Amino acid sequence: MLRLTHPDQVPHEVRRRGTAVTIGTFDGLHRGHRAVLDRLTAEAREHDLASVVLTFHPHPLEVLHPERAPEAVCSLAQRLELLESAGVDVVVAQEFTHELAAQGPREFVEGTYVRDFGMRRIVVGRDSRFGRGNAGTVDTLRELGEEFGFEVVVLEDRGESGVTRWSSTAVRSALRDGRVDLAAEHLGRPHTVRGTVVHGDHRGRELGFPTANLSADAEGMVPADGVYAGWLVLDDAPDEDPGRRLPAAISVGSNPTFDGQRRTVEAHVIDRTGLDLYGRSVGVEFVQRLRGMVRFGGIEPLVEQMTADVAEAREVLS
Repeated sequence: MLRLTHPDQVPHEVRRRGTAVTIGTFDGLHRGHRAVLDRLTAEAREHDLASVVLTFHPHPLEVLHPERAPEAVCSLAQRLELLESAGVDVVVAQEFTHELAAQGPREFVEGTYVRDFGMRRIVVGRDSRFGRGNAGTVDTLRELGEEFGFEVVVLEDRGESGVTRWSSTAVRSALRDGRVDLAAEHLGRPHTVRGTVVHGDHRGRELGFPTANLSADAEGMVPADGVYAGWLVLDDAPDEDPGRRLPAAISVGSNPTFDGQRRTVEAHVIDRTGLDLYGRSVGVEFVQRLRGMVRFGGIEPLVEQMTADVAEAREVLS
C-alpha cells in the first residue's frame, strides 16, 4: 500500500489509470467502514482502477471545534495498519486544516478528486457530507459526477443482530462503559491498545501475578477502569508463531488498593512464566469485562480476587 500525506502526491500513473475513491476519518475502522472499503476494492477490481482512501488527521473537530472533539478510538498509525489490511492501493492521510475546511464542495471535488486523483468512481455512505460547512451531500456528488465524469456508489452502514448502525461514536460509548464486547461487535474484532512494555511498581510480581505494563503513550482508547479478559499480542513475533498471541487478565485503573495516582493498562499473561517483555511493542486486545475496579482492605483479599479473576479470564478465553 502506498502511503501519502497530500492528494497532489498521487503518482501520475495512478491518476492516468483512474481511481475508485472513498473518504472519511475511519476512526476505529468499524464494520461499516469495512463494508465501504470492501465495496471500494471490488469497484476498483471490476473497473481496473486503483483504490484510494482519503483520510484526515487530526479529527476535523479538533481543528474546528476542539471542545467537541471526540477521543480517538485508534491512533493514526493503527488506522493506517487497518487500512492496509483492507487491501487498498493508496492511502492519503492529509492534515486537516482551516484552509481545507474552507473549500466549497465543488472546489474540493474538482481539485482533489478530479485533478489530483483522476477519480472515476466514489464510494460513500448515505449520510456522507463534505466541503465548507458540510454543504456537500450525496446529491451534490451525483450532480458533479455528471459534469466531471465519475460514478457515485452509495452504501448503507446498517448493522446486524440488533445493532442499528455501526459507528465510531457507538464504539467510544461502549469503551467508556467498559462494554468491550459491544465495541468488538461494532469493530468486527477486539479493541486494541498498543504500547511498549515498561517497568511499573512490580507489585504484581510480588503478589505472584507479574504484569506487562504499557507505556503512558500507548495508542488506542483505553476502556473504563476494571479487570478484563483478553489477549497480549507480541508485535515483533511472526504471524504464524503460536506464541504471538497470549491469553491475559488485564487491569485498567490506578491501583486504588495501593493509592495509585496514574491510570495504567497492565496485562498478566495466564499460565506462562519467565517472559521478558520489557521494551517490546505489544497489543492488548480486550475481549470481556470481568468486574469494575475495587479498593481492597488488604493484600489477602486482593490476591484472592486476582486468583479468581485469572480463573475467570482463562474460562472466557478458552
